[in-house]
Amino acid sequence: MKGKNGSVIRGVLVFLLIVLTEDLLLAGPPFFTDDPDPVPFRHWEYYLSSENTFDLRDQSATGTLPHFEVNWGVVKNLQLHLVVPSTYLFNAPSDLFYGYTFTEFGTKYRFVKDTGMIPEIGIFPIVEIPTIHDSRFGKQYVQVYLPIWIQKSWNKLTTYGGAGYWINPGSGNQNWIFTGWEVQYDFTEFITLGTEAYFHTTSSTGGKAISGLTIGGFLNFSKSIHFIFSVGHTLTGANQITSYAGLYITI
Repeated sequence: MKGKNGSVIRGVLVFLLIVLTEDLLLAGPPFFTDDPDPVPFRHWEYYLSSENTFDLRDQSATGTLPHFEVNWGVVKNLQLHLVVPSTYLFNAPSDLFYGYTFTEFGTKYRFVKDTGMIPEIGIFPIVEIPTIHDSRFGKQYVQVYLPIWIQKSWNKLTTYGGAGYWINPGSGNQNWIFTGWEVQYDFTEFITLGTEAYFHTTSSTGGKAISGLTIGGFLNFSKSIHFIFSVGHTLTGANQITSYAGLYITI
């Protein structure tokens, strides 16, 4: 995209990246690490969010703008999961690609409850199905994620983490492992803050493993309406800023 329209779009993207990464007040979303706690039986979760990665080396950005996520407690200890994203890819100085690239389905199942000494344990298999075949988005094949998550809570303090294996077919791709751990604290009824450390092996031939830190949290306007947000930076393997911001509604 060139000319005046391209300049306007670039300005909007830069503005969004600044807004979403400058604030260090933050909030599984908005971290990479998830938890084993499913949506309660017959309840719903809704997210309207934007998730972004800005590469400082080549001035490129990719993410969702926006994406919609819904989780439903279909039976006790089991939730169904759906993500429908609008994905963008921006390469400086003026290349912008935007589309509905994939649909994500998942099922979170908690098979061990928190019973004092024993932590909560669950699995959350996810499948990502490509909607358009465009190598610029890296979503040409069905991908499958097989993680296990553990969580323990003590009053206002909660910690969770685990690891998962991504099945990532396609030329130049390779299967990879993600592991992460998060700690968060309810400072008041209004604000919860946390931090996360994560590591994942390379997902492409000749690529590098990446580690990073994220800080985030929740602003709880009521028991049902929350604003969640995060910002992070890679430590090794890349020079990237990540961000997440969204509205989170529970019913």
